[in-house]
Amino acid sequence: MQSLFRSRNVVGRVKLASPFLPLQKLSCFPACAAGIHTCCGVSVGRPPQRDTGSPLEGCRVSSTNGRSVSSLCYIGRCVPSRFFSSSSAARETGPAFNLEGKIRVENPVVEMDGDEMTRILWGWIKEKLLFPYLDIPIEYYDLSVTNRDATGDKVTLEAAEAIKKCHVGIKCATITPDEGRVKEFSLKKMWKSPNGTIRNILDGTVFRAPILISNVPRLVPGWKKPIVIGRHAYGDQYKAESLVCDGPGDFTISFTPANGGNPQSKKVFTFAGPGVMLGMYNTEASVRGFALSSFNFALQQNMPLYLSTKNTILKQYDGMFKDIFQEYYDKQFRTLFEKQGIWYEHRLIDDMVAQALKSEGGFVWACKNYDGDVQSDIVAQGYGSLGLMTSILVCPDGQTVVSEAAHGTVTRHYRQHQKGQKTSTNPIASIFAWTRGLSHRAKLDNNERLQQFCLALERSCIRTVESGAMPKDLAICVKGANNVTASDYLTTEEFMDAISGTLKMNLITYQTPRHGDVAGEKLSNSNWEHYAASEHNSSVDDHDDNQRK
Repeated sequence: MQSLFRSRNVVGRVKLASPFLPLQKLSCFPACAAGIHTCCGVSVGRPPQRDTGSPLEGCRVSSTNGRSVSSLCYIGRCVPSRFFSSSSAARETGPAFNLEGKIRVENPVVEMDGDEMTRILWGWIKEKLLFPYLDIPIEYYDLSVTNRDATGDKVTLEAAEAIKKCHVGIKCATITPDEGRVKEFSLKKMWKSPNGTIRNILDGTVFRAPILISNVPRLVPGWKKPIVIGRHAYGDQYKAESLVCDGPGDFTISFTPANGGNPQSKKVFTFAGPGVMLGMYNTEASVRGFALSSFNFALQQNMPLYLSTKNTILKQYDGMFKDIFQEYYDKQFRTLFEKQGIWYEHRLIDDMVAQALKSEGGFVWACKNYDGDVQSDIVAQGYGSLGLMTSILVCPDGQTVVSEAAHGTVTRHYRQHQKGQKTSTNPIASIFAWTRGLSHRAKLDNNERLQQFCLALERSCIRTVESGAMPKDLAICVKGANNVTASDYLTTEEFMDAISGTLKMNLITYQTPRHGDVAGEKLSNSNWEHYAASEHNSSVDDHDDNQRK
């Protein structure tokens, strides 16, 4: 084993002596590769079994901080291949497993550890699903709330700078402290969200996408393909300033040029009594970065792109978003999109919400900050569970990404874990945080075996659930909260072991990349086109007393 350390941040190349599964122990390997287990009689084409396999041999691995952990190797059941991809640009020619042994990754990724139950999951994912197969250099940063407090949040800034250099960050869920958390951990101050800090430094766009599993029912059954929400996580209401007035007066906005030019001022409203007011902003540079990230991501995923605004009301503010997107599409991306058979369109936000609901999915939806905040949670619930959502920050350079789960630290389960109780926590989104980050590393490095590994691990998660082995939250989605018994779900570790068993066989079979079958039909709504013209082309706000007078 080898591990390299630098400063208090760890750079580790985790290495095991035994590659994958020892061939001398795999008596059924040649036949399995041909499509059937001679040892158990299970053919590749048969339905998947609940059984996760039998223990093969124990192995010791070393994590990036030198801590020794143990895991069991299992032979899983061969199951039919289900289509799911982490990248449309994959060019694999063979399975992840071969006689070369562990998959060597030449360039590092930045790992950001987190808090509570997701931190526990994070360690198990590395121990059971990653380190036995990958020889990978890792730059490790501990973003737990206690370490952020101890370093004055310097560790978050260092992690963001490391991501700039490595181009790949993989982040565990973290605590953003409120007053209760400040008291619980005796923090020096109420630290800002590390996600927000990293986003502001990297200036990226957050894309959230559902993980589709056939036996997990959707609240919107017509959504057959993924809807990916791209949120412009900068400015608008989230950086706004507000005032409260207690009596009559004028509300104005003003701008004073830094170069000494003529200031601008505009009267917004005359208050006749108490009220509230808001001032918000965005920058052309940030909107351009948002547009570039959105177009590049849609191209990579081979999915059409829609931008939603309310430019009919916010003519200048939202108009800048609309104009910049159209400019980039016409000058840089139209030919590329048409070559791949996809398209870009702008839609009014209310039209887009209606059309998304009636669609089959299969598109990237670029949203302004507040719209993306709301719609990402609506879409997540519509697909069945927030525990089945990926989140990836894509930077305008098209090279730098940060992947993470779209959920929090699962505090309630962590309290059970602290008491020594078994939990049934869903690790799938955290696993996909690793696979999406590693898939991008594979793309940058042209590492076909690593790309195959990512595909194999993602499909192992999906196949395991489709075989009937699942955590409690998914069992509730399938059967309903009042109908679930303990026999319907696995504990956290049992579920991880089940995924590990399925992964063993996926690694010796070629994982077919996606070939553009996720794009949906072009959105259309004749009712909207008939009724919306007069309502949404008006410059009059019916709720504005001054305009109505």
